[in-house]
Amino acid sequence: MARESGAYEGASRRQPVREPAARTYARALPVVPVRARGLTIEGADGRRYLDCVSGGGTLALGHNHPVVLEAIRAVLDSGAPLHVMDLTTPVEDAFVTELLRTLPPELAGHARVRFCPTGTDPVASAVSLVRAATGRSRVITVADEPFPDGLFPRDGEAGQEPPAGLLLEPVRSEAGVFPAADALVRHLRARTAEQAVPLVVDETGTGVGRTGAYWAFEHSGVTPDVLILAKAIGGSLPLAAVVHHEDLGEPGEPGDSDGAGAAGRPASPPAGGPGASGTGAFRGNQLALAAGAATLAHVREHRLSEHAAALGGRMLTRLRALAAEFACLGDVRGRGLMAGIELTAPDGTPGTPGTAARLAAAVRRECLRRGLIVDVTGPGANVVRLLPPLIVTEEQMSAVLDRLADAVRAVDRHRPDGTAAIRAGHGPR
Repeated sequence: MARESGAYEGASRRQPVREPAARTYARALPVVPVRARGLTIEGADGRRYLDCVSGGGTLALGHNHPVVLEAIRAVLDSGAPLHVMDLTTPVEDAFVTELLRTLPPELAGHARVRFCPTGTDPVASAVSLVRAATGRSRVITVADEPFPDGLFPRDGEAGQEPPAGLLLEPVRSEAGVFPAADALVRHLRARTAEQAVPLVVDETGTGVGRTGAYWAFEHSGVTPDVLILAKAIGGSLPLAAVVHHEDLGEPGEPGDSDGAGAAGRPASPPAGGPGASGTGAFRGNQLALAAGAATLAHVREHRLSEHAAALGGRMLTRLRALAAEFACLGDVRGRGLMAGIELTAPDGTPGTPGTAARLAAAVRRECLRRGLIVDVTGPGANVVRLLPPLIVTEEQMSAVLDRLADAVRAVDRHRPDGTAAIRAGHGPR
């Protein structure tokens, strides 16, 4: 332990001078992890933390889940190549087979799967796909438009053609955890279907059981034309994919990054086999495919999406009760095991974003002191976000919420801006 403690002190001392200040995540959470299992991280200083960030939602099964480790070891012990671009391998075939098993039949039966690096690459691949398929260039993100009926030209309206695609996040997590209403999603699906506009659903942060359904679009009962997948599908390792209806994948699509171009490129392979490639060298990593297949199967077989729905509902109920107690807490939003608690100005209004951001940072800091890791998100950096892994237990969730409540009380007593604490429905104490 003395050796790890020294490593902790050395790493903490070197980080500010070696790495840019833009790495705000590392600066806000000064933890040097050395071991982790499930919900728990152990730092080099010997402290244990409950991790409710889960790698930004990447760790559906928490840290180092046995089925994930076993899948990774099996590939390592087999002598299989670890990186082969996206050539067909048994590991890739097993992943695609499991992925299609989780999708609704109306998509799985006509699906094509293409792999690409993580980050913005799967979004760019999906956008390129619908532009090539429709011959149009305008792609609309639902958040860009204030009213859904303004997304498309009305019948007989001249001067504007339909967009190439409509991009929807079922929950805008990075924007502050805003779930899209199911009625809105159904309305948009109907409008896109009327005008042959592909509906692209970005399940980067919401897929694999996170919201209480295996895929968040299932809450609304619609089937998209294109799915953007990342984060949890890699089972803790980097992996991204685009799943699309076969009608959108035609010869002449954009070529590989090796410069070969689109000429003569074959159509996407049949559903059930590995998909056409995206761009970039690091796609279809074998370890990530193995870890991802194990994760997808475990979530499906153990019905963890149902667990997320039940436990997440109780989490949101308790968070709303906490928000009713403290005026510094505003709206509580979420779905399944994804929740956001908005911090407000001292008088309980949503104004003064600088003050609200300081309050959110203070709550995160107080949580860390109590052994709880939470995230802060939203354009105003004033939303505390909880993303516990799907394997979280009732007992662990109670501990998480107890520590969060205690952190909020500490911030309410000692405001970072020096203002008096205010309880909801009461004057200054």
